[in-house]
Amino acid sequence: MIARLAQPKLRKLLQQFPAVALLGPRQVGKTTLAHSLADELGQQALYLDLELPSDRAKLTDAELYLSQHAERLVILDEIHRLPGIFETLRSLIDQRRRKGKRNCHFLLLGSASIDLLQQSAETLAGRIAYEELTPFSVSEVAEAGIGSADQLWVRGGFPDSFLAANDQDSFTWRSAFIQTYLERDVPALGPRIPAETLRRYWQMLAHNQGQMLNAAQIASGLGVSGHTVARYLDIMVDLLLVRRLQPWATNAKKRLVRTPKVYVRDTGLLHALLGIRDQEELLGHPVVGASWEGMLIENILHTLPATARPTFYRTSVGAEIDLVIEFSAKERWAIEVKRSLGNPAPSKGFYIGCEDIRATRQIVLYPGEERFRLDSTTEVMSLPWLLREIGT
Repeated sequence: MIARLAQPKLRKLLQQFPAVALLGPRQVGKTTLAHSLADELGQQALYLDLELPSDRAKLTDAELYLSQHAERLVILDEIHRLPGIFETLRSLIDQRRRKGKRNCHFLLLGSASIDLLQQSAETLAGRIAYEELTPFSVSEVAEAGIGSADQLWVRGGFPDSFLAANDQDSFTWRSAFIQTYLERDVPALGPRIPAETLRRYWQMLAHNQGQMLNAAQIASGLGVSGHTVARYLDIMVDLLLVRRLQPWATNAKKRLVRTPKVYVRDTGLLHALLGIRDQEELLGHPVVGASWEGMLIENILHTLPATARPTFYRTSVGAEIDLVIEFSAKERWAIEVKRSLGNPAPSKGFYIGCEDIRATRQIVLYPGEERFRLDSTTEVMSLPWLLREIGT
């Protein structure tokens, strides 16, 4: 098993909260991670897969069954299959709290869905914490010593895709994953949307990777209303398949862009949606720059502390910063992504933007391995260097 960055975070949350929800897209490795934790605990853990009728049957009288395993960590996989269980969990947690027992009892696994998050947050308020498991990151792949950053970029980070025997097998897996998600998994989580309509919408987002959302254009292409386009985006964001990066919006003196930028979060899925099978095809495709930018941004956001606020900055006259990270009111990093080894210098608009937001650090990310100063205010470094900076 490849060590996941979420694992130590998950252990810590399990010590602090009586219930923890591990969320992430299908096939991202949630069950594998849960089994790893269960193996560490041995007989102190109980795993139930709620997609199995036999395991769901055990919870016909959930209060009675779970009370019999009060001293164990109960792992409930595919929790969306039994959403009504949250009230029972609240009752059991409160009973044990009254007895002075505060150790964690429930680990809930599921693909994020609006109804699931809302119901769990309302019913288990103050009793539950959330942790997201993403596809493999650059740091996880490097630590495991398998593959390369380029392989991760092309294939994406879903384990079965990244670890496939070759690029063709990886592409085949991702294509099947997309089809299954649209036809089975999305309807199972609640939304009733024709699979072909949602596929076309997802492909439109892929063609516009890293660009500001043009809802009117997409609505026209799909033959639906702007409201429907917004609802589709909410669904894709909620399922952790699409990233909606909000614009910086605190400088009232500038004419700032107010529309979010949108990224397909996993570059492997992005490339499958666009029919890109390998790195050669990717390097010749117009999406190459936006794809690389999206991969770097996802890796950065996955590493940020929960209190950091990521945005992008753009004005109507062209000042632009790819990523702004506000760690506090006094610490603000401006990050420009350049896929060029020979000339990583940012545009004039980047420097203007840095002045506008009063950036405390100015960083250019590039695909090289060296780290150097471009000028008195701007550093050039690779993604691993930046991730180490964030982690210290």
